[in-house]
Amino acid sequence: MNSYVALLRAVNVGGTGRLSMKDLVSLAARAGLMEPQTYIQSGNLVFRSDASETELVDLLEAALKQEVGLATNVLVRTWADLTALHNANPFPDAAPNQLGILFLPTAWDGDPLAGAGGVTDELVAMAEGSARREIYVHFPSGMGKSRLRLDAMKDPRYGGTMRNLNTVRKLIALSA
Repeated sequence: MNSYVALLRAVNVGGTGRLSMKDLVSLAARAGLMEPQTYIQSGNLVFRSDASETELVDLLEAALKQEVGLATNVLVRTWADLTALHNANPFPDAAPNQLGILFLPTAWDGDPLAGAGGVTDELVAMAEGSARREIYVHFPSGMGKSRLRLDAMKDPRYGGTMRNLNTVRKLIALSA
């Protein structure tokens, strides 16, 4: 049985995608996921399952739409995936709350900075060995002050979602 983390896109952010984490845990349990638990209110679900990543994405996206009327991208990673991302951090001196990892459902097929707007002092790097499904972004002036717009953030084909390094660390610990 594998440990997984599901990251829901645009849940409980800026008043959109309202979803109680208690409801998410119940939904996951009804869908047959083992030991479901959430972390903070932004759509982070930790669970165990024998299903594949693709099966889990399909299962969770369908259940969210059918049971609570929420159409959103769900990105699934294993504990090993998250641990490898943490260990390969290309910005090891960045404060954990100033380093985001943008998770994508499919491989990014170009330069992550191509078409970027609002760039000031942000640093961007593709995750190595991750099939180009994650992009690290260091926000030296803080995430809240940044106006960075990456195509991978706004392109509906990708539907990425970002988590800061503090959150990723907690999700690694919960899924261990």
